[in-house]
Amino acid sequence: MSATRTGGRNGERPVDPEPLPHPVVDNHCHLDIAPYAAPDEPVPVAQALARSAAVGVPRIVQIGCDLPGARWARETANEFDAIVAGVALHPNEAPRLDAAGRLDEALAEIADLATDPRVRAVGETGLDTFRTGPEGREAQERSFRRHIELAQDLDKTLVIHDRDAHADVLRLIDETGAPNRWVMHCFSGDAEFAAACLERGAYLSFAGTVTFKNAQPLRDALLAAPADRILVETDAPYLTPEPHRGRPNASYLVPLTVRAMAAVRGADLAELCRAIDANTETAFGGTWGA
Repeated sequence: MSATRTGGRNGERPVDPEPLPHPVVDNHCHLDIAPYAAPDEPVPVAQALARSAAVGVPRIVQIGCDLPGARWARETANEFDAIVAGVALHPNEAPRLDAAGRLDEALAEIADLATDPRVRAVGETGLDTFRTGPEGREAQERSFRRHIELAQDLDKTLVIHDRDAHADVLRLIDETGAPNRWVMHCFSGDAEFAAACLERGAYLSFAGTVTFKNAQPLRDALLAAPADRILVETDAPYLTPEPHRGRPNASYLVPLTVRAMAAVRGADLAELCRAIDANTETAFGGTWGA
């Protein structure tokens, strides 16, 4: 299945970084969203996997965040052993579907897609008050609650999108009950918020934003997090790490983020890679081939 959705800024893909000393997983990627440099030509999955594997990122969690993307994620995870899927309605998708009278129907399809064994996660779901105004908040919260319940019912990993909604995300987790495994995708809080998430059992997933010059609170959170709760992601084709910020992101650039994370923590790079790899296996429900 081809994808036609596109990212934002134009730019050629950066060169390959130095390989990691131990493999890690990109636990949040959007291979179905065309790269900025070629908006009508998404990178073929096999090519993307080969390039990332060559630098120590042999496995990917493909995240679908609308119905076409969720269908594609499940299909792709069943085609490629190196990929597992997450399926959900993005929080900014929920108000649009609700306005069209299709939210409940869409949630029912997500629930069906999520029963596939190759779908390891319900996500990305959550709350976003940056792009959705007050008129869409009720639909967002209703959708988020249903996704939390679905993760609980199916024992799937919950993957949370949180933009400018820290307190409300925690409120709904507390009211609905956290599933056994849940991930704060592209963690964007400070050390205090990290502690609140960790207290409730979350994994914190760090993206290229941790390399940005203005992200010191995020680096403080990374420094405060225990080694067994840290994950790494791209959110590709978005959030490209420095020194390539603004150019198209991809899983093969994960080594730049991991090296920055090791520097922040004063950690041995190989040890951090091993920890991230083990954490991802646990966070997403067991061995990759199972």
